[in-house]
This record gives sequence, structure tokens and C-alpha cells, in this order.
Amino acid sequence: MAKADLSEYARKYEIFRHHAWAGTAFLSILLALRYFITEIPRYIFIPLGTLLIVYILIAVLYTYRYRAGLSKKGVSDRPSQPTDKPGVQTAAPESLKIEKKRAKSEAKARKKEQKSLAKSP
Repeated sequence: MAKADLSEYARKYEIFRHHAWAGTAFLSILLALRYFITEIPRYIFIPLGTLLIVYILIAVLYTYRYRAGLSKKGVSDRPSQPTDKPGVQTAAPESLKIEKKRAKSEAKARKKEQKSLAKSP
């Protein structure tokens, strides 16, 4: 697949994903209104609910169709972090934990040494 196609697929995927979430929100609002306002006639509620369900299903099917756009470089659900810049290396979480433990144990040792020096005069 060409890079332009992946870019277009990524754009369409985001649009249809947005529509699927929006449809779900509208359906939940409609159901909440039906729960709190019991006088809503069925001839209004059932067609609106059915229409929203079909709308959501179509949007979900199109997100499935354009999911190939997710493999495009740079498309991500999370915003980019400042450490995601090229040339900036990040330390592994394990090494950060080890370094933190080492600093903590050194601080404890210094504190013990200071206490023993204060008591010895």
C-alpha cells in the first residue's frame, strides 16, 4: 500500500472512530432521557434508537475497513512525549529503578555515618 493511501486511511479511520464514539454518546443520552422522562412516546424513541444503532454500526464497520491506516508511522493514540524527539535517548525503566535504589541506600549510609559521628565525641 502506498504511503499516501496509508495517510488517507489514517485520516478516514480517525473520522469514523470519532463518529462511532459520538453515536455512542448520543445513544446513551437518548437512553438517559428515556429513563428520566418516561413520557417519551415509543413512536419517537424506537426509530431514534434504531437510527443511532445503525449509525454506530456503520461507523464501526468503516473503522474496521480503514484500520490499515493505524500502521502508518506517526499515527498514535497517545500524544508525543518530549523524549520522543530524534536523538534523545531514554533510560530503561529498570535502570532508573536501580539508580533510584542505589541513591536511596547511599543516602541512608550517609545519614547513619552522620549519626555515629554526632554520638562519638
